[in-house]
Amino acid sequence: MQQRNKRSPHSQQGESFRVKPAAQAIARAVFGISILAASAHVAMPSRALAAEAALARQYQIPAGPLGTALSEFAAAAGVTLSFDPAQVAGLQSPGLQGNATIKQGFDQITVGSGYEVVAQSETSYLLRQIPVQKFAPWDAAVSVLPELAVSVSGKAPGSMTEGTGSYTTYSTSSSTRLNLTPQETPQSVTVMTRQRMDDQRLDTLIDVLDATPGIIVQQGSIGQDGPNIYARGSRLSNFQIDGVPTASGMSPFLANTAAYDRVEVVRGATGIMNGLGTPAATVNLIRKRPTADTQRTLTAQAGSWDRYGAGIDVSGAINESGTARVRLVGDYREQGAWVDRFRQKSLALYGIGEFDLSDNTLLTIGLNHLRQDTDSAIYARPLFFSNGQRISWSRSDNSTQKWRYYEHDMDGIFASLEHRFSSGWVGKVEYSHTRYEYDGLLATMLGAVDQATGAGVTVRPNRWKSELRQDNVDAYVSGMFPLFDRDHELIAGFTLLRLKSDGLAYTLDAGYPTSTTIHEWENAPAPRFDTTGGNKGDERNNSAFVNARFTLTDDTSLLLGGRTTRWSRDIDETSVLWGDYSTRDRRNTFVPYAGIVHALNSTWSVYASYTKIFRPQDSWLNEFIPSSLKPEEGVGYEAGVKAGFHGGRLTASLSVFRNDVDNLAVWNNDAFTYDLLGNTRTRGVEMELSGALATNWQLSAGYAYATTEDGDGERVLTYVPRQTMKLFTSYRLPGAWEKLTLGGGVHWQNAITSGSDFNYAQDSVALVNLMARYQIDRNLSFSLNLNNALDKEYYSTIASNSGAFGAPRNFMASLKYTF
Repeated sequence: MQQRNKRSPHSQQGESFRVKPAAQAIARAVFGISILAASAHVAMPSRALAAEAALARQYQIPAGPLGTALSEFAAAAGVTLSFDPAQVAGLQSPGLQGNATIKQGFDQITVGSGYEVVAQSETSYLLRQIPVQKFAPWDAAVSVLPELAVSVSGKAPGSMTEGTGSYTTYSTSSSTRLNLTPQETPQSVTVMTRQRMDDQRLDTLIDVLDATPGIIVQQGSIGQDGPNIYARGSRLSNFQIDGVPTASGMSPFLANTAAYDRVEVVRGATGIMNGLGTPAATVNLIRKRPTADTQRTLTAQAGSWDRYGAGIDVSGAINESGTARVRLVGDYREQGAWVDRFRQKSLALYGIGEFDLSDNTLLTIGLNHLRQDTDSAIYARPLFFSNGQRISWSRSDNSTQKWRYYEHDMDGIFASLEHRFSSGWVGKVEYSHTRYEYDGLLATMLGAVDQATGAGVTVRPNRWKSELRQDNVDAYVSGMFPLFDRDHELIAGFTLLRLKSDGLAYTLDAGYPTSTTIHEWENAPAPRFDTTGGNKGDERNNSAFVNARFTLTDDTSLLLGGRTTRWSRDIDETSVLWGDYSTRDRRNTFVPYAGIVHALNSTWSVYASYTKIFRPQDSWLNEFIPSSLKPEEGVGYEAGVKAGFHGGRLTASLSVFRNDVDNLAVWNNDAFTYDLLGNTRTRGVEMELSGALATNWQLSAGYAYATTEDGDGERVLTYVPRQTMKLFTSYRLPGAWEKLTLGGGVHWQNAITSGSDFNYAQDSVALVNLMARYQIDRNLSFSLNLNNALDKEYYSTIASNSGAFGAPRNFMASLKYTF
């Protein structure tokens, strides 16, 4: 995203900055940067590394506008830097927190900006644009990134992706809460950056997950309720915001991505982060932060099926010193679909303020609002008649009734306090409160359809209405400690989560005509319900965690930790049909975590990890399995190899994994219930490549294979593809065509079967998506996205005797104005 800095009235073209140098400090070089993935690695001689480290100093340069960061670093380093502030207007820097030489510092501050700093003499430097014709500074013999001081989790230098133009990041924290590079993280991590979300128009969290390698999204309905999301043979239910867990009952999948800098997805169990370690994955949404420099962005879009929307993003300081900064994001959308009657309206608002109480203390407060209303949601339809003959449906058919609706309304507030202690340790405490209401009037189609008459269909209307309130308190401290002549890192804290729900129970009017035909299904009359009871729930998840990263050698680190959790759920229901009903469940568990990473050289590392799997079943499963609702339990193993090319601009990984899980809940559409499988084993492999292949050329590509078998060796979840491949790339043309960026990708999955008596089989599916963006001038750009460009007809989900079509070819045109 292009941004503009407010120029100081004292700025002059070619202005130089110079102050006295700060006191020296000792630092260690962490790793070298490879030139290209296929190129030979050129290592810096050990003497040169020692000399470089001896000149390192401690710096605290905050993230923010690139010009400001360059000026502050040059002043702190006591060198002269010549540059035109207008050159870097609108560009952002991750800043620098920790030890670095002058070269390391400039490299870190300018990373991803398209600019580099070159030495004119020992004390004089010049900022210049990286030439398009080469990979500079990737073609330099070596570059060494600084070893970073301890930072607040998720805020390490290089973690922010907004304004970098990159499809990867230099730091993640969603696996262990420690700030680690991808090569230091002993699990599979995908980061969906701000640039990737903008390029591919990933406007909702569902869009993001559907584009994420190894994640499978299946929507039996669109606009109704939550989709089924799978990873590594299990349903995904772990969600976080800035590292703080949020209950899946709060429908986090509704999130609008306009409020977020990036989405980090850790595949596999992450008990150290949640206390409830599931074998699927954890999704961590990282909020956008205010900027010290004023930036304003307006967006507008319009596309197929009468879809349109508009957005605003305003950020900047509200005082002259820049110690108080605010940001406001708003996004409104209204859209139809490829079927008649479907209509959806959504509004998302996000506000955040940061206040520097001192040089070492930061107060953050914020709020968010989400409203989504859907009429006549798209619903899965039967695939076969009762005699086994296929039912002929068109993608444009919509068999849902006009009276169907689903409304979501969510409001949240949050506040946090961060402090850096004189010892170098950091601490953070955060409180958040979210209220979520939903109200839906739906209908399910049951029965076996007679081919001759279309009879045998039953209408099953349902009314859902509930209010949920979630409160979170999350606190931790993190820092370095010495042991056996080495420095190690530790993070420890606790998380308190309470989820209260209050819903109504409804009974369908006894005179409602539930029997109909497939031809008259959509004309079923609107039902009438009586309020006949209610339900109240109180769920608590209180846990404490500790995780340490031990540097056993210069090349080997060991991560050990765990989280102890006390979980409870109380449910009270009152119904005229079932009478009074209550359940109480209590669980105390300890989830250990262990990982080891060994750096083979400055580019390649190998790793292995182990963790326990423990997850109580969702409360709504009580409706299907009222007794003996045992939690998911098991263990997860993972091993692999990772690489960071071009100084981390391009990351690669290959992993193999195995999950052994008891009590996996699997939907049985024939019996219209869930089955708990006693023993299941999931095995698989994942590969991923993300980042810059060359200047102005970004790529994200991933392949995943996973298969799940029960205790008898029979495959389960046949309606979930075993293999998926997702690729997307973008390239800004050079020379006279530099204003034009072209991109495209493929989303492929192998064949799947419905698993019913008729067992519908769908062949492998490949969807092609294209994009183009033209930078009209400094402030205005135009983008065009074409999805399912080849207009492939396919089912996005099939299960038993039902299926829902995926979206046909469609386009979205958008304008973005930054000033």
